[in-house]
Amino acid sequence: MLDWFILTIPIFKVIHIAALVMWCGGLLAMPLMLSRHDPAMLEEDYRLIRQATHLTYTLCVTPAAVTAVIAGTWLIFMRGTFVPWFFAKLAFVALLVFAHAWIGHILTQVAEEPGDHKPPHTLFPVTAVLIPMVVVLTLVLAKPTLDWIVFPNWLIEPRGGQLPFDVPSR
Repeated sequence: MLDWFILTIPIFKVIHIAALVMWCGGLLAMPLMLSRHDPAMLEEDYRLIRQATHLTYTLCVTPAAVTAVIAGTWLIFMRGTFVPWFFAKLAFVALLVFAHAWIGHILTQVAEEPGDHKPPHTLFPVTAVLIPMVVVLTLVLAKPTLDWIVFPNWLIEPRGGQLPFDVPSR
């Protein structure tokens, strides 16, 4: 049982990282795709761009986001990660989720109001995605101690509840 559990951690990490690459890449590509929305172009071309952005967001970017969050959540409990840098990472992941929702909102507005709505300049959504991405990557790779941030004990210590599987000690 323990050997199987130890082998699943790398599998979940691969799934998590692959989903993150697809999610973040898609979030960077979506504003570029949205910048191609121009109601003045031919109706068929406009329809194809709208369809491509919609399908990319709903069939690629959003499922990748859900997969990344689910695999990451499992990794939290499998690895017992209760350290300050990790909570900072989660805050910036939340900002990435907000950027994801904002881009989806822009996509919906453009699709429903093609003549009345123009997407924001590409720089704004790209910046809204890049800042949390860079901070998350920095936190994950550097793993700073962040001792100057005071967290309550209930946040940094396991609550003593039993998981449905054994967690190997490091």
